[in-house]
Order: sequence, then C-alpha cells, then structure tokens
Amino acid sequence: MKFLCFAAAAVATASAFTTGPGAFTAPSAPAVSGPAHRTRRATIVMDGKANAIRDRITTVNNTKKITSAMKLVAAAKVRRAQDSVMATRPFSETLQSVFGGLIERLGGEAADLPLLTQREVNKVTIVVITGDRGLCGGYNSFMIKKAEARINELQGQGIECDMILIGKKGASYFQNPTRDFSVRKVFDCGQNPDSKQALAISEEIINSFLSGETDAVELLYTKFVSLIASTPSVRTLVPFSASEISQKGDEVFQLTSSGGDFGVERKELEAAEPQDFPNDMIFEQDPLQIVNSILPLYLNGQILRTLQESVASELAARMQSMQSASDNASALAKTLSQEYNRARQAAVTQEILEIVSGASALE
Repeated sequence: MKFLCFAAAAVATASAFTTGPGAFTAPSAPAVSGPAHRTRRATIVMDGKANAIRDRITTVNNTKKITSAMKLVAAAKVRRAQDSVMATRPFSETLQSVFGGLIERLGGEAADLPLLTQREVNKVTIVVITGDRGLCGGYNSFMIKKAEARINELQGQGIECDMILIGKKGASYFQNPTRDFSVRKVFDCGQNPDSKQALAISEEIINSFLSGETDAVELLYTKFVSLIASTPSVRTLVPFSASEISQKGDEVFQLTSSGGDFGVERKELEAAEPQDFPNDMIFEQDPLQIVNSILPLYLNGQILRTLQESVASELAARMQSMQSASDNASALAKTLSQEYNRARQAAVTQEILEIVSGASALE
C-alpha cells in the first residue's frame, strides 16, 4: 500500500513538470509522438565557483561584524580614558596652584633643589610609550620611528642614551638582540593606566636622575589630537622648569557622538592661579622641603596624564583602523555579490540554452 502511494506521488510530481509537445514546436509543425519531454527542475544547481563566492561573502560579512564591534569597544574605552583625565584635573590644578605660590614665596631659593638643577648633559634617558597590542594602524610604528630618530640625533651629538620602555610593542622591538639599544627598564602600558603604575615609573625616573646615572629624562608619547589624527611628541621630564610648571596651561578632550558620528571636542585650560601665601604665614616645614615633596607628585601626575593620552590615541587609532576595515569589508562584499550574481545569471542562461537545444532536438 505504501509503495502504491509513493508511485502515485511520483507520477503526480512528474506530470507537474510535463508539457505538451506544442510548447517547443511551431504552430504549423505536427505533433511529436512518443514520451513527453520533461524540463529541468526549477531549483538552479550552482557550480563550484558560485558556491565559493557565496561562502566568501558570508565570511566577509562576519568579519565586518567583528570589526564593527571592535570599533564600538574602542569608543567605549576612549570614553573611559576621557573620564580618567577629567577626574585628575582638580588634583593637578591644586598642585599647580600651591607650587606657583611657593615659588613666588621662595624666589631664587628654589633653584637649589636637585630636581630643578640644570647640569651638563652627557647621558639622556628616553621614556617611550607604545601600546601592548596591534590592530591600531601606524600608532606603534610611528612612535618607534620617532624614538629611533631621537636616539640617532642625540648620539650624533656625542650624548649617550638609554631607554625606559612602556608598552609591549616597543619592548619587543628595542629589546631585539639584532638591535643595539640600551634598555634600563620595561613597564606594561595596559588599557586603563592608574596612579600606582605611574608612581612606579616616576620613582624609576627620579632615582636615576638623583643618583647621577642620567643627566636628563625625555618623554616620547603620542599626543591625542582627534579620532583621526595623533602626533608623536617629545618633552623633557627631568630636570623640571619652575616657570613651566607654574605657568603652563592644559587641555582636555571630550568624546562626542553628534549626528551619529564620533567626534572630539578639545578645550584649552589656562594655568591655575598661584595660591596667595601671606608673608606672615608660618610653615611647619621649610617651604623648600614642601616644594621638594611636590615635585615627585607633579611628575607622577604628568606621567599618568601622558599614559592616559597615549592610551586614548591608541584607542582612537584602533577605532579608525576598524572603521577602515569595516568599509573595506562592505566594498568587498558588494564586489563579490556582483560577481556572484553574474555567475548565477550565467548558470541560468546556460540552463535555458540547454532547454532550447533539447526542444530543438525534438523537432
């Protein structure tokens, strides 16, 4: 009984695709005797090329989803770095105000402090901040090239150089046995720098300078300009300049998303007003000792700030890199779709030609 049902279903299916001989002959032609001609099934059987293109389109679209997600993650981390910078502003302003007031109170006496003493430069320690990871465009390579150029410039002047490296990418490059660079110490950069990390770096810098192992310390970091631009910058950390500390302003950045597009707003901040200390004010400690205690705190704050700005630059570079990857994936998927459609149209045309040829053979 099951066999009869199956046979009836097969006959019904076959009759659905059976056409009369008149469908393939001219009206004046006589009917063709014999079994009825059956057309091909309506489902198109793709060749290997079309199937490979279809699989590649799927892969490209999946890659686009990943790069888009990485861009959004980087944007969220940029926001976190921005909040960290803003959270340290009150402390930095207060420290700058107190330092400016003490410098005005002391006058020329502050020049005798070790961290403010300028001396003949025979050796320079260069602090280089790079990232721990890749996929951020030319962020790491630009900073490495900048550091190499600065070292060659100093060595050309007869000044000895060593390095303090912050970030795994810079460490892996400059610690390569095939390259001749003197590395003093290595620190990880991370994605969320904190005061503890900055304190360890500042202690290494101050100890090297006060012990006479180096005569100056320069910092190479990436200045955050915008989401599509960052500038490798050089500044002298030690010895300090009293006028620069008390008179130098600051700038902060804020990530915006107006109109659905990410952007950055920068704001220039003026230097904090020096705190007014009356002449009859009595300090429990000598003002020189207070200034000498403030300087390491100031250095710690500056290192933390540059770490946060470098991380923001790295994340912005990663955002831009992932945006470019997503755009390239979209363009590639569009090109592959056009190629896939051409392959499918070629397969349909080939089947139509086969049907026409079969119909002509029955005439």
